Amino acid sequence: MPQSSRYSDERVEQILAQLVQVLESNQAPTDLSLMVLGNMVTNLINTSVAPAQRRALARSFADALQASVREDKAH
Repeated sequence: MPQSSRYSDERVEQILAQLVQVLESNQAPTDLSLMVLGNMVTNLINTSVAPAQRRALARSFADALQASVREDKAH
């Protein structure tokens, strides 16, 4: 079931495009891109979420990530 968001699709897509542009302009390979994005998520959780909520939010994020990964053969 899709989750509703308080943010418009257009806003999400605009920010996503900007992040992709930064990674591409740095010619970051997939592993480096994932490392940078993972560090960004960790930093956001550690600096913006109350300590008592961090593990739960990280688990929720990880579960959402797992649910969004496709199993198709496309590369």
